Amino acid sequence: MRRWLEGLETFAIDVILGRRYGHRADVLRWFLLLLSQVYLGLVRGRLALHENRFFRPRTLGCLVISVGNLTVGGTGKTPVVEMLARALTEGGRKVAILSRGYKSVPRPFFLRLWDKIFKKTAVFVPRVVSDGQSLLLDSRTAGDEPFMLANNLRGVVVLVDRDRVKCGQYAIEHFGADTLLLDDGFQYIRMKRGIEVALIDRQAPFGNEYLLPRGTLREPPGNLRRATHIFITKCTGADNAELIARIRKYNRTADIVECSHRPRHLRNFVTGETKPLEFLRDLKIGSICGIAMPESFESALTGLGAKIEVAKIYTDHHRYTAREIENFIRRCERKGVGAIITTEKDAVRIPRLLEPEVPIYYLRVEIEILAGQESWQRFVDRLTIRRPVVAPQRFY
Repeated sequence: MRRWLEGLETFAIDVILGRRYGHRADVLRWFLLLLSQVYLGLVRGRLALHENRFFRPRTLGCLVISVGNLTVGGTGKTPVVEMLARALTEGGRKVAILSRGYKSVPRPFFLRLWDKIFKKTAVFVPRVVSDGQSLLLDSRTAGDEPFMLANNLRGVVVLVDRDRVKCGQYAIEHFGADTLLLDDGFQYIRMKRGIEVALIDRQAPFGNEYLLPRGTLREPPGNLRRATHIFITKCTGADNAELIARIRKYNRTADIVECSHRPRHLRNFVTGETKPLEFLRDLKIGSICGIAMPESFESALTGLGAKIEVAKIYTDHHRYTAREIENFIRRCERKGVGAIITTEKDAVRIPRLLEPEVPIYYLRVEIEILAGQESWQRFVDRLTIRRPVVAPQRFY
């Protein structure tokens, strides 16, 4: 069943992105286009209700920063959230990341009820992925991105719940958070936020220009006007003047930062050993991933000098089985590859193997700011500069 559903998902994505042709694909595209018009009406109606104050966003009494995008997947949001959380924490903020935990699996209700009865714990509370000190959940229960963030960040609380208002209240009351980071929060308008960060992928800034489900846009590009800061991600150093000019049609005031997702090193999936990127030069490798933009991952590997002998692509957020990984390792053995390379996001979904015949590494990627460094520094300083404490005067 899972394989059939993933095949159906792959077919739909290929149709949406124009990679499938024929009568069936054309009929499906027209049908999806009609649904996009319905979706557009729902989006506009929802925003109008909030803008006209029929529904008021909740205020939680602390700094709230949303990081999100206009399109579905593939903008490289998680490294940006990590960079921002780390900068705010180093500046003295008590940060909590609030995620909906896309494709995560909560603990069964009867187990939560058991804990309620015998351990006197609440049933309907956010899942605590990290309390700032320890990693408390696995990637299946937490979700890929929350698990990655919790694993890479110390001193940062990571919580998962579809209700981010409840999640934020829990972070404030139980962990003393004074800064809430809404992961993938651009469309979450139930909570009032002070800063709205929107990410735009340079390679596909507005997807295929169609709204869901015909395209990959969650909202019309004009809604970019809500952003206070805009990050253009996956930049290559090429000129972005044309894209910036289009962004300015929708938003004239937001600070714009241009950044790239820069590979830093390779980390062994089993041992944790790191290797420099030069390790990939002229190395025959196997590439395996299940992400929204697999082409960009494979392009990064070949750009580092690797020779991809075996490649396997799964759907985004695919949860691997031991059998799938073992079969892929055997294929790589037959081809005589020196290593298997995957993404950090995929690594959290791959079953642990004691001693794989071919070593498995994941590519560690971090954000590097190429343009707009002053805007970024000003943004961080404004949120983290501590004012000197003035000692109370004494009168004698």
